[in-house]
Amino acid sequence: MRIQLETNLCTMFNIHYPIFLAGMAGGPGTVELVAAVSNAGGLGTLGAAYMTPSAIRKAIREIRQLTDAPFGVNLFSIQMTDNNERTKEVQRELNQVRDQLGITHADEEPVVTPDHFEEQFAVVLEEKVPVISTAFGVLPEPLMRQAKSAGMRIVTMVTTVNEAILAEQSGCDAIVAQGSEAGGHRGTFDISNHPMGANIGTFALVPQIVDCVRIPVVAAGGIMDGRGLVAALALGAQGVQMGTRFLTSIESGAHAAYQNALLNSTEESTVITKVFSGRPARGVRNHFIKQWDASGVEPLPFPTQNTATRDIRNAAASQSNADYLSLWAGQGTRMLTSGQNAGQIVAETIQQAMSILSIESYGDTK
Repeated sequence: MRIQLETNLCTMFNIHYPIFLAGMAGGPGTVELVAAVSNAGGLGTLGAAYMTPSAIRKAIREIRQLTDAPFGVNLFSIQMTDNNERTKEVQRELNQVRDQLGITHADEEPVVTPDHFEEQFAVVLEEKVPVISTAFGVLPEPLMRQAKSAGMRIVTMVTTVNEAILAEQSGCDAIVAQGSEAGGHRGTFDISNHPMGANIGTFALVPQIVDCVRIPVVAAGGIMDGRGLVAALALGAQGVQMGTRFLTSIESGAHAAYQNALLNSTEESTVITKVFSGRPARGVRNHFIKQWDASGVEPLPFPTQNTATRDIRNAAASQSNADYLSLWAGQGTRMLTSGQNAGQIVAETIQQAMSILSIESYGDTK
């Protein structure tokens, strides 16, 4: 078996190296990080799910000032519909946390989460972004048609073979196979049937998806360096998606307290939890998670729990208190470094992969 670093994925997405930056919503994925990964030869991706349409437009234009290379925008393909049936119970529990942070109690009025998905998509379309990627599901059929007509490349994150087949049938150009090791939210489409997300390990998931679809597969989950890239290619993937590896880069927007917690964590530190957002996500277990788990109170569904806890996360950030931040991370945190820029991380990953494969220069397939 001959493994090539310059895969069909590179040609399809007009990138030099088969490395995607994960779309990290909520602050870590800065404009500078997106541009740096793209400038280094990978595909930078803006995690725009929580951004207003005007903020997305501004970010896209700022990225274009920093790079001429292709990049993508990631959105949550899900309706932001609130469920306030148990809001009073949950807010009473959250108010105990607010006391610990010294912030004002929330009232027991219904939580309201803005739903900007179609407006977000419209901005991405209008700005002619080369790639759009989605989590939690595929693009709705009318939007898929619009994206295809505009010549955009479309990527969807999947966590099972059935989701991969559905993504291919819907018209996606590539899929990201997200193993259970991955940090952040599980990309599982149907949480009602998988309350904590579908959690198949990367090494088990990737080859089974590769065997069942014809479009390129990008491996995600626990991939931190060139060893992971080579392993993914050996499993039949045409590239990798990396998120956690870039959280402690110079361009990262992750709070300093967040970064310190990651650098002091191990492969045993993370858990899959719904306490911050109402949707299963992998992050470092901290005091907030422990306290909530001990309470026995079920979190509100996504996005209501996410909206309800936002003031707590914001206060924790202003106080540099990692005990109450959502510390999303995958299981490979021992391999994190500080002081590297994103371009160095990409270059180091490729150089290590080339060394493993005994390739003297990029494009050499002997």
